Amino acid sequence: MRILKGVLVQKYGGSSLSDAENIKNAATRIGKTFDDGYRLVVVCSAMGQTTDQLLRLAMSVTPDREPREMDLLLSSGEIISSTLVAMALRAKGYPAISLTGLQAGIRTDGLHGNARIASVDTTRILSEINSGNIAIVAGFQGFTDNFDVTTLGRGGSDTSAVALAGALSAERCEVYTDVDGIFTADPKIVADARKIDEITYEEMLELAAYGVKMHPRSIELGSLYNVPIRISSSFSDQIGTLVHGGIRTMEFGIKVTGVAYDRNVAKITLRRLPDRPGVAALLFERLSAEGISVDTIVQNASLDRYTDISFTVGRDDSDKAMETVRSVAGELDVYDMVADSTLCKISIVGSGMLNAPGYASSMFRALADADINIDMITTSEIRITCIVPELKVEEGVRILHKTFGLGNP
Repeated sequence: MRILKGVLVQKYGGSSLSDAENIKNAATRIGKTFDDGYRLVVVCSAMGQTTDQLLRLAMSVTPDREPREMDLLLSSGEIISSTLVAMALRAKGYPAISLTGLQAGIRTDGLHGNARIASVDTTRILSEINSGNIAIVAGFQGFTDNFDVTTLGRGGSDTSAVALAGALSAERCEVYTDVDGIFTADPKIVADARKIDEITYEEMLELAAYGVKMHPRSIELGSLYNVPIRISSSFSDQIGTLVHGGIRTMEFGIKVTGVAYDRNVAKITLRRLPDRPGVAALLFERLSAEGISVDTIVQNASLDRYTDISFTVGRDDSDKAMETVRSVAGELDVYDMVADSTLCKISIVGSGMLNAPGYASSMFRALADADINIDMITTSEIRITCIVPELKVEEGVRILHKTFGLGNP
């Protein structure tokens, strides 16, 4: 007889479910957790490159992809993987039932392609896990008040998993992927990158926003609901990295936790804008209304009552952002505008940098000595980010990793 423990949420990424063999391996891991007594909810991403394949298929049908229909199309990838995982579990003798985002009660706003979770009705899921079933939920999706299907944006299955963990007051959320945890830098670039055993929500949020494999919105939800998140590989038994609140105990003395990079950067520059109140407000209000997320913003000092504004967006949003700017160019009196997609972000992150001097100057000097030009700079209390040429980013990551002594001893 199973002695029931608390609720546990596991999430399996696309690489962990890329084929039948990996799905059966994931089912074995899920089964062991179920045998330990946990009431278990499993969130699935689409298999392998399914989402990309569906996007290409839609493009081959028509370049005019209507957002509502795209969401319904793309949501099918996660539904396929969740049903296959449920089948694999049943074949092993475990009680499992697959649920869509709608059946799981994940209600969102109506922004197709990048919807936000408004609420989670846990009635169906609790009914299933309290009756002894493993609930297998299709990630990345929800539904509107009109019962239209929405998707949560790339990496949205992470968000689904942590949102469910928060709503269910789960003991933790376990995220399984193809890496052993969070590293001080990308191991594919830095040979002596070190796995981080534990990290705070704040540090992880900064790393996730600047290139590490975890959706920033999921970290925000973890922090909001105080859900510990363990990130591990589904292909090994290593413990992984624990993301949690409070102070890191074992690594508190480390000032810089990691070096992150992000190639998904496009810079847009507007030249000779009138330097008057309301210009920036109009520009960024219009971008916001189009669902375009803006990151770094730099405005030059006024010269002859004119100024330049540069800002960065994701490369996928570059064309849409330029169209939006053109639509208000007359109101803004823009002299010229240009987009540049040859840049990349590189960041150092660490709560130990808070109120500690010298980190920015050390970062800038290391990049300068390597002849890496800095195009833009942005900071938070625990992060310093430089926009640099993409061709130089891997060299920059290695240099900064060495400069701040992050490698294995």
